[in-house]
Amino acid sequence: MRVLPDVSGLDKEFDYLVPDGWHVEIGDLVRIDLHGRRVRGWVLGLDVESDPGIALRPLAKVSSRGPDADVLDLARWAAWRWAGRRGAFLRTASPPGVVKHRPAGGAEALVRAAERACDPLDSGEELLERALAADRAVLRLPPGADRLPFIVAAARDAASRGGSLLILCPSVDEARRLGRLLSRRQMRAAVMADDSTPRSGADQWAKAAEGADVVVGTRSAAWASVPRLARVVVLDEHDEAHQQQQSPTWHARDVVAERARRSGAPMMVISPCPSLEAMAWGELVAPDRVTERTGWSRIELVDQRDLDPALGPLFSPRLVEVVRGPGPVLCILNRTGRSRLLACTACASVARCEVCDSSVADLGEGHLSCGRCGGTRPMVCANCGGGRLKNLRLGVSRVREELEVLVGEPVAEVTATGSAQVPSRVVVGTEAALHRVDRAGSVVFMDFDQELLAPRYRASEQAMALLVRAARVVYRGRAPGGRVLVQTRSPDHPVLDAAGRGDPGRLVADEARLRALLGQPPAVAVALISGPAASEFISGLAGTPGVKVQGPVDEVWRLVAPTHVELCDALAAVERPAGRLRIEVDPLRS
Repeated sequence: MRVLPDVSGLDKEFDYLVPDGWHVEIGDLVRIDLHGRRVRGWVLGLDVESDPGIALRPLAKVSSRGPDADVLDLARWAAWRWAGRRGAFLRTASPPGVVKHRPAGGAEALVRAAERACDPLDSGEELLERALAADRAVLRLPPGADRLPFIVAAARDAASRGGSLLILCPSVDEARRLGRLLSRRQMRAAVMADDSTPRSGADQWAKAAEGADVVVGTRSAAWASVPRLARVVVLDEHDEAHQQQQSPTWHARDVVAERARRSGAPMMVISPCPSLEAMAWGELVAPDRVTERTGWSRIELVDQRDLDPALGPLFSPRLVEVVRGPGPVLCILNRTGRSRLLACTACASVARCEVCDSSVADLGEGHLSCGRCGGTRPMVCANCGGGRLKNLRLGVSRVREELEVLVGEPVAEVTATGSAQVPSRVVVGTEAALHRVDRAGSVVFMDFDQELLAPRYRASEQAMALLVRAARVVYRGRAPGGRVLVQTRSPDHPVLDAAGRGDPGRLVADEARLRALLGQPPAVAVALISGPAASEFISGLAGTPGVKVQGPVDEVWRLVAPTHVELCDALAAVERPAGRLRIEVDPLRS
């Protein structure tokens, strides 16, 4: 029997003996003795021929049922696609708790949703038929559209094909909510969304493996064991939550697209603003212009170039009017701390780090902090020794204090690291607040140029995604009930023009053309290499045809190739050196 040990940094298979009377299947999780310690592993093969003269050790234990053979093979492909090790993917594909018996997954285990009574669909039949007819459908629905009819129709279609529907959601809450809605429609749903206990997570894994009508979850559900995959749906494909931030940086959309291709199952991605990668992958299906425009909330622009300098760029008269008006009001500023840029009131010098000369910030901890090297120093001017510094770029903590003065009541602060439990009509925070506040009367982007002009190739797509999220927060039923207020010095930016017209398609052609001219994804394939062992790894790539090496910049190398095949083949051909190495294929924010 051949086993892949679950050991970090090791991607080598070993042979073991199966004791008499033990029942072992491919994919099972077992315990083995390896170099003096007992570790977990996955069974990759049975009845294998080992090298003669080698005394094989027996298995120590069969721990649990594990991923099926199709998922094992998919992990091998993913290890090539994202330059990782198979173990990283198989950990995600394995049940979080013990599953003693492998589910049969036979036809009798599948509950046919098509035979169950469901509410009539209220979506446009023509749009629905087009979405279901395409093998690779990119369904562009506006933020306020109801996606449930399309999901129910996809579940019916999967059941009619004799298989299961796999749905990926960007958040745990959405996956659980969707699972409850489908269960109420008498569909057997397995919800794989980071359950609170290993036991409950294992139960959902087993339910999916035995052939649930619908398997719904977050990006990790892309690795669920689904015996008969009949259809795939990815909700909010544009959301960055679908991509793993830790290396290997796999994207759930690409994983399930490969699964669907291998299974011959149609796949549908649904998004108000599909990514360029999705547009290049599938066939666009969109509603008529009137329907799509109705599904977007009203976007109001404030030109910061026209503001009185004495008021500052953030606190426009229109913003003051909104925060003092009906609530709830959600103010977004993607800058944590009290101040991200300061200057001396005496000599006007910008506060800089004494070590690396980068700008320093006031994070509310009583000293100045450098975001580049991590150094700290007292809150005094390094040029003249002055002790008074003025704010040039406010953070959310300082903005909260200013807003409390404006509205005369407590203002809550919400960031990714925590949220203030202050009941308030006005909330200020980073974009994390858009995910923690479900409903608001108004959403205000206090400095949207920070998103539009960010030094990232996907800045426009990421800015549009923020507007989509804000539109959902203020949307009410079938009509927009609130407003999205955007403060910017670039009111004619293509992103704002497209969102204001409720037509994200206006952005796609120009953005695709610009990226092709600049040599940016998806026109090319990109990977970032960093870590102490990066220079040695890069030296192994020297002379590789078709792969361009750029950098290093801040000890990070950038690899560019015409296609993913050339890039991934080149990465796989280089032996990994000893030491820490981080490889980011398709980096999320670069």
